Amino acid sequence: MSRPQGTLFGLNLFEKGGFRKKWKEGWDYLEWKRRYAPRLHKYKNLHKGEDCFILGNGPSLGKMDLAPLSNYHVFGQNKIFLIFEKTRFDLSYLVAVNPLVIEQSATAFEEMDCPVFLSHTAAKGVVGHRDNIERLHTLNLWSFYDNIAQPICEGNTVTYVSMQIAYYMGFQRVFLIGVDHSFKQKGRSHEVQTMQGDDQNHFHPDYFKGQQWQLADVYGSEVSYHLANYFYLQDGRQIFDATVGGKLEVFPKIAYEEALDMAQPKKGKPVAKMV
Repeated sequence: MSRPQGTLFGLNLFEKGGFRKKWKEGWDYLEWKRRYAPRLHKYKNLHKGEDCFILGNGPSLGKMDLAPLSNYHVFGQNKIFLIFEKTRFDLSYLVAVNPLVIEQSATAFEEMDCPVFLSHTAAKGVVGHRDNIERLHTLNLWSFYDNIAQPICEGNTVTYVSMQIAYYMGFQRVFLIGVDHSFKQKGRSHEVQTMQGDDQNHFHPDYFKGQQWQLADVYGSEVSYHLANYFYLQDGRQIFDATVGGKLEVFPKIAYEEALDMAQPKKGKPVAKMV
């Protein structure tokens, strides 16, 4: 899609801020455009017409049988690797854009055996250069973008970034699980706090325990989800919400078992069956 007015090279020229900040953003963009953007072209329509699952990190994820997902294309997000203490399945891709998550998980991301998509600005100087690490420019204006080799938008939630990547890859149907869309928190959206005690907002008690995290922007996330839903539907594609007990009311709701029956398995894989 075309860039919104006021955006040049992924920079919002109408945004308040000093020249030094704009200079740094511009320099980071040019570095990304020259060094990392060309690597992303290989993902264009790589999975055209196929289906995928995008995994949120809500508490419901820890109560599900995820083993059947090995038969499908799966996007993990943020600290999804913690789930492997309990169960094993194959990840196709991992996505993270939050600076705190990337800093806390840098080593794990470097050691993943699947492509890992990270925010270039957040990962710069934090995550090393590895063959599995892909870098996105995520500083564009709030909209839905169909080309990840250009700047895209974070949209207040990593799931929105995954939706844009899945769209670029050509996935026809996206099934969400673990997107509980419910947080026990007090404070302003995006406020940085230290998690005291067990983390009740994610599938693992140690997810942010004793660490810094940013409070969720629930309403802002919903706006982004509506944008994603609109663009998918306009192109004859669809997003389904198969989260167990989720509070999100944007996408059509289906049961997890139904999603496994509906979704097209990876080529050469049998249809998954729940035990």
